[in-house]
Amino acid sequence: MSEVRASVGPMIAGIVPPFLLDRLAQTDDPRLARAAAAARKTLAVPRPPRPTRTRLRLSIDGDALVAEAVPAPDRIISDAGNTENLPGRRVRSEDDPPSGDSAVDEAYDGLGATYDFFWDAFARDGIDAAGGSLLATVHFGDDYDNAFWNGERMVFGDGDGEVFVGFTRSLSVIAHELGHGVTEAAGGLEYQGQSGALNESLSDVFGALAEQHHLGQTADEATWLIGEGIFAPDVQGEALRSMKAPGTAYDDDVLGRDPQPGHMRDYVETEDDNGGVHINSGIPNRAFYLVAVALGGNAWERAGLIWYRTLTAGTLSPTSDFTAFAAATLAAAAAEYGEESEEVAAVRAAWAGVGVVEDAAA
Repeated sequence: MSEVRASVGPMIAGIVPPFLLDRLAQTDDPRLARAAAAARKTLAVPRPPRPTRTRLRLSIDGDALVAEAVPAPDRIISDAGNTENLPGRRVRSEDDPPSGDSAVDEAYDGLGATYDFFWDAFARDGIDAAGGSLLATVHFGDDYDNAFWNGERMVFGDGDGEVFVGFTRSLSVIAHELGHGVTEAAGGLEYQGQSGALNESLSDVFGALAEQHHLGQTADEATWLIGEGIFAPDVQGEALRSMKAPGTAYDDDVLGRDPQPGHMRDYVETEDDNGGVHINSGIPNRAFYLVAVALGGNAWERAGLIWYRTLTAGTLSPTSDFTAFAAATLAAAAAEYGEESEEVAAVRAAWAGVGVVEDAAA
């Protein structure tokens, strides 16, 4: 097992790991002076305190037009005006026309796509499963290099323009933050060590699946990247994380190399990043990817359902580690598909493939 240490600022459970911001904050590259200053400011911002609609959906069944009343999202987007004051000024609500502000409209559309994913895949009506409002704030902070869930709303910075170019540009980022709310509503996983890495991984799973659902992609067609599109063109990297190949998302002169492991033999022991929650999440991320591609088709239909059932069954402890979570996914797969199913075999093989269980027969 390897060890990573970094001096980071106050913890914010954001999409961008603190160790990555710390690397950026310490650069003396004159071309990235604004980005370095933005990273330092972002690290210094403390996390703010925590504080049924229906629609008609039309579809075709054979020659018949089917009209179905289904729940609808209740989106409320606010603008912090580049301050750190939440919630900010309300700028777009449900059924309002586009605002013309790209961050506002991207957040609005992204929350809608994520809501549709959770409803279509799991019949979940929003974050709380009870139709609660989807609250988001954009233009948070001055050159703020992150996005986060604060227990009440999703919050998005604009980035510094040199390294990060806006966090609402990626549906996987928007869905990742909403996913933190779903995990919290389902009982939560302590944001420390392996349970914290599982918390991060679940948000990555939901982020990737929401994007795939929106694009109509199968497991084989998807990129499995988290945060694709938020880096500036000169950054040497595709995204913040790769679920398919942890450790390969970026390799940049300033940001360094993606430190995520994809196997327990490379598990990172660290006191920083709340015990490596953004780093070691690569291991359960890779496990989910292996299940999804083994089962094929749309990843939210079987692999995603198993992970969702695991989260919402009420059997996880807030301090569940990788081994406990793996056992819970096996139990969920067996309950949904049967002990001898290909789904159970795929889940068992995936956890063996990342070294969480001893072998595929364990």
